Amino acid sequence: MKLLRDARLYGRDGRHDVEIAGDRFGRILPAGRGQGETFLDAGGALVSPPFVEPHVHLDTALTAGEPRWNASGSLWEGIAVWSERKRTLTRDDVIARASEVLRWYAANGVLHVRSHVDVTDPALVALDAMLEVRERVADVMTLQLVAFPQEGIVSFDGDGPGLLEEAARRGVDAVGAIPHFEDTREDGVRSLEIAFEIAERYGLLLDAHCDEIDDEQSRFVEVLATLARRGGLRDGATASHTTAMGSYNGAYSYKLRRVLARSGINLVCNPLANLCLQGRFDGYPRRRGLTQVKEMLGAGVNVAFGHDDVMDPWFPLGTASPLQVALVGLAAAQLTGTAEIDEAYAMVTGRAARVLRLGDAYGIEEGRPASFVVLPAASPRDAVRRQTRPSHVVSRGRTIARTPPAPTRLTWPGADPEEIDFVRSRDREA
Repeated sequence: MKLLRDARLYGRDGRHDVEIAGDRFGRILPAGRGQGETFLDAGGALVSPPFVEPHVHLDTALTAGEPRWNASGSLWEGIAVWSERKRTLTRDDVIARASEVLRWYAANGVLHVRSHVDVTDPALVALDAMLEVRERVADVMTLQLVAFPQEGIVSFDGDGPGLLEEAARRGVDAVGAIPHFEDTREDGVRSLEIAFEIAERYGLLLDAHCDEIDDEQSRFVEVLATLARRGGLRDGATASHTTAMGSYNGAYSYKLRRVLARSGINLVCNPLANLCLQGRFDGYPRRRGLTQVKEMLGAGVNVAFGHDDVMDPWFPLGTASPLQVALVGLAAAQLTGTAEIDEAYAMVTGRAARVLRLGDAYGIEEGRPASFVVLPAASPRDAVRRQTRPSHVVSRGRTIARTPPAPTRLTWPGADPEEIDFVRSRDREA
């Protein structure tokens, strides 16, 4: 039996010892009462379940500027640039770039990732490469793959439904769609029907890029939610982006909150990318381009934050840091109440875990996988504020990443010795 000592556990008051038996958590006891050889002494640091990435595109990662930059910064030019870049994809190219970003994720404490993979390529090069990556990282992290029809299903100049079904046969975890990109509203509705039919037939989850546009008439999320409720998939279905929701009028928004809450579906907001992509055709005032995060949380809808893009045609920056995503998301969605800041942290941990349907495979509870991050912080709020890097990342009882401590004190030159403590939390609750 190994022992995690003196941990300030996320979601629990006080300090605790946590016993670890092999790759599983054992008993959780008050600090000083655990039994076993010390595995790690947290020293009162925040110990949290690992971060969860509910939405990223690993097949496109690290391609910014290839073959050209997205000069307009719009979603549509990004799709055009990627269409050019994917003609040159190779298995080794995809594996190398995706593996590099997954190493970044692991160092940042992310041990569960959902990646969308473009399947509007008749050769399915990226998909086969990502299936191989999933196997390579399986002993360290969970990697879910979504068959994503980047250029549409019904309107794609090829066999869109056939490629989506072939991806299901090859072993993806979820089926995607992009209804707002289809040629007509009718095509968009039909694309969702096809995606749900394939997901249900193969026993898969569903995660659609939905209403990622500033058009207030783009309302496919109501279709997705209704199909999920009536077909029984419910919380196995996710609507990602839904940026058109930022343009809906008050009366329709009120109705929509009820539709989504009844359906049980998840929403994923991607603040970094969508703040940059949306509103590109606006003058001033310019729309923020985000879904109704605060309102949907208030209605009881599960909402998570995702990174979306890491240095690709849609977003040229990114570090695979969930705390960065949480900070930008809470600022953009105006989640500045104390409880709301805590929710922003939950949106990259527990709420994101619900999107992936991790269930008992996630969380610091007896019998669950011994996976966690140690953050030198007093609270989740403190970690978000200071963008704290994990000192340790543990996957199934094995330490996979360590971050050396940063310098903690600075003496201003030419002045009386005045020390500034960068580590001690200045949060009032600490």
